[in-house]
Amino acid sequence: MTGDASAPRVASDPSHEAGPGDPATRDKASRRAARLPRRPASLDPRELGFTPRGPVPWLAPLLLLSTGLRSLLATLFGAYLDKRELQNSLPSDIHHQPGDGGELWLDYVADLGDGFDATYSVAYLLAQPELVVDGQRLPRGHALVLGGDQVYPTASMDDYEDRFKGPYRSALPVPPPSGPRPTMYALPGNHDWYDGLTAFLRVFVRMRTGSVGGWRTEQSRSYFAVRLPGDWWLYAIDEQFGSYLDDPQLRYFEQAGGQLRSHHRVILATPSPSWVKASDRPDAYDTLDYFLRTVIAPTGASVRLILAGDLHHYARYHGPDRELITCGGGGAYLAGTHQLPSTVTVPSPDAIRPDHSPPRTFTLAGAFPTAQRSRRYAWGVVARLPWRNPGFLTMLGILHTLWMLSIAELVVGPGDGEEQRLFSIPAGIMLTMMTLATVLFAKPPSTGARRTARHVTLGLAHGVAHLALGLGGALLWTRLPVIDWVWPLPPLTAAAVYGPALGVLGGVLVAVYLLVASLFRVNLNELFAGQGIEDAKSFLRLRITDDGTLTIYPLAVDNVCHQWRPRPDDPADAPWLAPATPLTVRLAEPPIVLTPGGPAPGEPAGTAAQAGVSAPAGRDS
Repeated sequence: MTGDASAPRVASDPSHEAGPGDPATRDKASRRAARLPRRPASLDPRELGFTPRGPVPWLAPLLLLSTGLRSLLATLFGAYLDKRELQNSLPSDIHHQPGDGGELWLDYVADLGDGFDATYSVAYLLAQPELVVDGQRLPRGHALVLGGDQVYPTASMDDYEDRFKGPYRSALPVPPPSGPRPTMYALPGNHDWYDGLTAFLRVFVRMRTGSVGGWRTEQSRSYFAVRLPGDWWLYAIDEQFGSYLDDPQLRYFEQAGGQLRSHHRVILATPSPSWVKASDRPDAYDTLDYFLRTVIAPTGASVRLILAGDLHHYARYHGPDRELITCGGGGAYLAGTHQLPSTVTVPSPDAIRPDHSPPRTFTLAGAFPTAQRSRRYAWGVVARLPWRNPGFLTMLGILHTLWMLSIAELVVGPGDGEEQRLFSIPAGIMLTMMTLATVLFAKPPSTGARRTARHVTLGLAHGVAHLALGLGGALLWTRLPVIDWVWPLPPLTAAAVYGPALGVLGGVLVAVYLLVASLFRVNLNELFAGQGIEDAKSFLRLRITDDGTLTIYPLAVDNVCHQWRPRPDDPADAPWLAPATPLTVRLAEPPIVLTPGGPAPGEPAGTAAQAGVSAPAGRDS
């Protein structure tokens, strides 16, 4: 769906200025109107062209099983599904974003394709012609970079349509009538990779002149290099689950690196903040370090900024000559910040590769939400997890009911009928199943990280707590007269009464376990995934001036919108849906300014001023 901005332009004849009543003008306007998408008058999917989805229920049993299996298969057989080698046959274009008069505005958002309300709230703000934040006017980006995980829970064309393309097409239906058409670049995350990158390539690469609403897509591979004004470059690498960089990709960036000079500065986008994950997995930073050491360093250029998504919050680590920013607040459930390490050292001193770069230490300088607010969100798990995950509570209720029936068989003896004996499961089998499930829950196999003693200990303690809860409930149940009723009334009553009650109690127990486990840095993701918090979203707006100064505006959205009003009579490029209550956006922290006078790569660590960083000072966000 494109408007006239993408059509070839014909120079006007100065001797004949056609007015509104001119037949040629009327004919051109009617042809343009016929090509524009019809604006919906309601939120009916048949009018929108897609189905607005609710947030992904991450603890739903079937979703846990299917996502876990897909993740495990993608990890085990990723090399067989890897389509990056095949991209060698695609054009190796190096892109150019000149901006306007030497000035470029660039937007960055990641982890966006989740529930409609959160995803569209961010898309709506990105599509606005400008945002006024703390008295500053920030125009819409000439380019929009998607940092990974454009769809959840797994990649499919239907999910891409409903969770990503539909919301973004609704936010900017057609190109703006004046000025250059904005460009969209996308980097695949782990969820985009679960189908081997098939759907991602169809959405972003197959159509070289394609579009997502008013944004033009022009990348030719799943990775890209873009020349920017002010001697800046944008490199975006595709790590494929953080495993390695394929040869065609390395050759592509080596070709792009041939244009880099010592005075050039690079913004590097990567799917995952490996600098944070290296605290638990020392090898997590290896791929990024290899790229910096073998591709960038020989050119003499400096990497002043590294961007990543994957963790669903905003966090900035400051170093003497580089900023490391995680900004995964595009729509997926919020992830906490209160457990982030205060400093990270990468490459990790525990890395086993002998040829890694000299370690550098970075300090946590800003985060959204703040640690205090993040802790308050964490404590909300006791209230949010049970009511946000009815399917998970149903599973717990079924498991506790089967555990109770197996205990009842031990207490009162097996039933006389063959049906009763077939219905019950031996207590030993139930004990083993529940204990194994809680140990696996503490460290799922698909995460790829090592299972340590603290994972096993906490998993076993979690399992014992569930077994004890079930044992107490079973002993109480066997003292009730229902146990002597005619079969099948006892199991039916247990399913109708005991199961729901123990499901709720089991859900509260899981929430308490997640709080305790988080103190030991275990199940940090599940602590927030189980709550499905849609608020506290974030994205970046960057400004590059012709003198090479880069200003980063970290933008925070405290509350997303949940009520939308169709706007069928608005201009063609206006959003289809507007918030019933205006969305407010603010700075997550004061702007970060990177000046051209930073130190050369390899210089000793210095102060922020020496590094050419205007260190933010001011209010606590």
